[in-house]
Amino acid sequence: MISVNLTVNGASVTKAVAPRTHLADFVREELNLTGTHIGCEHGVCGACTMIVDGRPMRSCINYAVACAGSDVRTVESFDDDPVMSQLRDAFTRHHALQCGYCTPGMLATAYDIVTRLPDADEARVREELAGNLCRCTGYVGIVGAIRDVLAAGTHRNTLLKARPAAPVLEQSRPSALAPAASPAPSSSPASAVSFAPVTDGVTLSRHIDVPVPAAALWRTLQDIATIARCLPGASLDKVSPDGTVTGAFQVAIGPINARFGGAARVAFDQQTHRGEVSGQGADPTSRSRADGTIRFAALAAGDDASQLSLDLTYRLGGPLVQFGRPAVVAGVVDALLVQFAHNLARASQGEQVVAARPIGGGLLFAMLFGIVRRLFTRKAR
Repeated sequence: MISVNLTVNGASVTKAVAPRTHLADFVREELNLTGTHIGCEHGVCGACTMIVDGRPMRSCINYAVACAGSDVRTVESFDDDPVMSQLRDAFTRHHALQCGYCTPGMLATAYDIVTRLPDADEARVREELAGNLCRCTGYVGIVGAIRDVLAAGTHRNTLLKARPAAPVLEQSRPSALAPAASPAPSSSPASAVSFAPVTDGVTLSRHIDVPVPAAALWRTLQDIATIARCLPGASLDKVSPDGTVTGAFQVAIGPINARFGGAARVAFDQQTHRGEVSGQGADPTSRSRADGTIRFAALAAGDDASQLSLDLTYRLGGPLVQFGRPAVVAGVVDALLVQFAHNLARASQGEQVVAARPIGGGLLFAMLFGIVRRLFTRKAR
C-alpha cells in the first residue's frame, strides 16, 4: 500500500492505496464520488473522463499514485463553474443528455473544447469528441450543445494549471509501482491483523427481521460458532477468550473465486444488546484483500419478534476491486443475508444449523437477471 495525496474537488485527500488502483476506482471506492462512470476500463469509451490539473484525463487508465499532488475535479464539483453551467444548460436544450451514462465524461471533454478551441467548427468539435462514445448515439445534440456554448463567446479555463512536480510518496517498498505485497495467508497469526474499526470505507446498512424475541436473538449472536455456520461460505478456526476470531470466508463474484483467511475481534455490549466486529482478510490466490467493521444490534420488534440491525463498513483491495463496485457488493451482501437470515432464525429457535455452503459462481448472473427483471417489470406497469 502507498499513501497518496491529491486535491479532489478542492479538498486535500490522503489515502493508502494499492499501486494498481486507477484514479476512477479511487474516487468511486475510496471517496464515494460515483458521478464518474466507468465503461470500458481500457481508455476507449471516455465515460470516465475527468479534469486533472485543468485537462481532461481518462481516469480508468491512470493510476491514482501517478496523479499524486494533482488537482482532480469530478463532475460533482462543477455546481458553481460558469462554463460548466452553460454546458449543462445547452445539453438540456439540445436533448444531449440521452441515458446520461456518458454525460460526466462528455461534459469534461466539452469543457476542454469550449475553453481551448474558441474557433472550433462542427468538424473540429466532432474530431475532439471522437474519444468519447455515446451508447445512445446522441452526437447531434451533444455537438449542437457545444457549438451553442462556443457561439456565446470565449471562455477561460480557470482550472488549468501547470502540473506540479511529482511528490515523494510515502511507501513501504523501494519502488512506488512495485507489485503489491502478497497478502497474508489464512494461517497468518491474529496478532498481525489490525482490529482498528474501519471508518473511511463504503457503508451498507441492513435490517433483518427474525421471528424470535430479542433476548433469544441476542443469545444466538453471542454464539460465534453458530453464527459462522449460519453465514454462507464462512468457516471458523479458533475463538480466543479475548474475542479474537480466526477463520475464512469464501465468495465468488464473476470470474473471481476468493477464499479470504483472516482474523477479527468481536465485542459485545450486554446492556444495549449491541456489538462490533473488526478485522481483515486476504486471499493469496487472487491477491485480493478486504477489511471491515460490522456494528450490529438485536432490537425488539414485539413480544415474539426482533430485528437484527447491521452497519457494514468495508474496503476492498486487489483484483476483486474490479468486480467490487458498491452495487455489486451490495448485491452479494443481500444474497448472503437472505440465507443468513433463514439460518439465524432457525438457530434462534433452537434448531440445528449445518454449515451453509459458499455463494456460487452463478451469483453474478442471478443478480444481473434480477436487475433486468426489475427493469422490465417497471416498464410493464
